[in-house]
Amino acid sequence: MNLQEWLEHQQRVHPTDMELGLDRLRAVAAKLGPIKPAKRVISVAGTNGKGSTASMIDGIARAGGWRVGLYTSPHLQRYNERVRIDGREVDDASLVAAFERIEAARGDVTLTYFEYGTLAALLLFAAADLDLAVLEVGLGGRLDAVNLIDADVAVITTVALDHMEHLGNDHETIA
Repeated sequence: MNLQEWLEHQQRVHPTDMELGLDRLRAVAAKLGPIKPAKRVISVAGTNGKGSTASMIDGIARAGGWRVGLYTSPHLQRYNERVRIDGREVDDASLVAAFERIEAARGDVTLTYFEYGTLAALLLFAAADLDLAVLEVGLGGRLDAVNLIDADVAVITTVALDHMEHLGNDHETIA
């Protein structure tokens, strides 16, 4: 399959009910083996500004000579925008190879579109011998897929009443 076919496949097998949590992801990750995406990991969570914050951290670290992986979502034009290594989007072939590994490991475990992407980014980062991985949280903070990896630093931008159907009805619950 090419990248577009993989993305369509992921949307077809995406669970109809979103269940926040890391159990499914941990089960697949265990079959993939230890995943260490970089020497250091920063996760960026919040409602507004997390993509910009993650990009600034990436730029600062690269300006300091570090090798950096950046994982963000959503993409604007191309899926590859989500996964960058040293400021460059990863190529289709690399993403396809990562998705093939994930698919072979997942068995009957269902994964969301975001979980496939997160695992792919982590696998690609682990293969790149990075100094730093910057991971933007997608939805739900502590139950989000990027928290499969224990971050060395967690950055939280502003938190607003967003995704309340999944996260809760007040700032405290969402945070």
